[in-house]
Amino acid sequence: MTMESSARIFNQAMPYMAMVFMRIGSAGMPIVAKYALNKGMSQHVLVVYRFAIATLVLAPFAIVFDRKVRPKMTLSVFVQIVLLGLLEPAIDQNLYYTGIKYTTATVATALCNVLPAFVFVLAWVCRLEKVNMRKMHCQAKILGTIGTVGGAMIMTLVNGPMLPLPWTKVNNQHQSTNIAATTKENPLKGVLMILIGCICWACFVILQTITLRSYPAELSLTTLICFVGAIEGAVVALVMEKGNASAWSIHWDSKLFAAVYSGIICSGVAYYIGAIVIQAKGPVFFAAFNPLTMVLVAIMSSFIFSEIMYLGRVIGAIVIVFGLYLVLWGKSKDQLSSAASSGEKMATTSRTAGASDQDLVVLDLGREAAADHESVEKNHQNQIP
Repeated sequence: MTMESSARIFNQAMPYMAMVFMRIGSAGMPIVAKYALNKGMSQHVLVVYRFAIATLVLAPFAIVFDRKVRPKMTLSVFVQIVLLGLLEPAIDQNLYYTGIKYTTATVATALCNVLPAFVFVLAWVCRLEKVNMRKMHCQAKILGTIGTVGGAMIMTLVNGPMLPLPWTKVNNQHQSTNIAATTKENPLKGVLMILIGCICWACFVILQTITLRSYPAELSLTTLICFVGAIEGAVVALVMEKGNASAWSIHWDSKLFAAVYSGIICSGVAYYIGAIVIQAKGPVFFAAFNPLTMVLVAIMSSFIFSEIMYLGRVIGAIVIVFGLYLVLWGKSKDQLSSAASSGEKMATTSRTAGASDQDLVVLDLGREAAADHESVEKNHQNQIP
């Protein structure tokens, strides 16, 4: 295998590996956030600290690495960045953290798996995703999106028999029951908040796809979104925590860890990877990996916390993986068809250019023949006495 072929395979696999690593980092966020919120941290203040830390971490890299590729800021791009900061950092994250107070981390993670369905519908409406029901790969994308959402619901709602894995303990069943019993009231309110936040998240992904076309500096765009989101989140926090100065206090504890972890991993790195993948593969490809977080949370909880694994979770994970495969297979066929169509357009353009060049040659020859004929006539007239 040559170096060129190895580099080509690596470049093709890079978006897939980036999304898997991104989902591994995001898998710990619900657990970390739920623990900090249960310790009394304000969800609105957590949003501000999260995106302020992300801005401080990303800004030096954006200044250095994007200084040659950063396009000029226009009014339309600025308005889009303000809307991006409002949709995801300000609205979605505040609704998500408020909703997770009324539910469990598992329920919050499962509800976020409706994102692929929302993104697919919005991308279809905005014509960012081509859908032809007669083609098999388009049908595969639709079935795969339904499969990923359905698999996440199976993992959440269906338990089935317990799997006697050697590293799990039966006593943890009572621990998980006690944790679920400590959930605060109004679970329906929490579910509605998280679902509304997912709609804002889907709108954020679509708008980010559109913004990257006119502002293709991913690192700078991510930094600006986090910066604007921190300002807008601070306005929300000042209103919601009015007269509660103690809500802003933070120490070397789980609250600081939640802010740093979510700011660096879940905002800075995740937003930057998301921008690169969306620009390369599209919004549906990005959203299709979201249910993978549910699978990773179940696996890590089984190994790290020795939580009991049920057959329903395994079946749901298999359905998610199968649905993800269908979506990725459909997207790969889309890229092949788009490459073929672009090749046909280039061939047509080259044929048209060749024909026009032939016409120009004929015109030039005609002009040269006419000029020679005129010169011969003038010489003949001069020779007549």
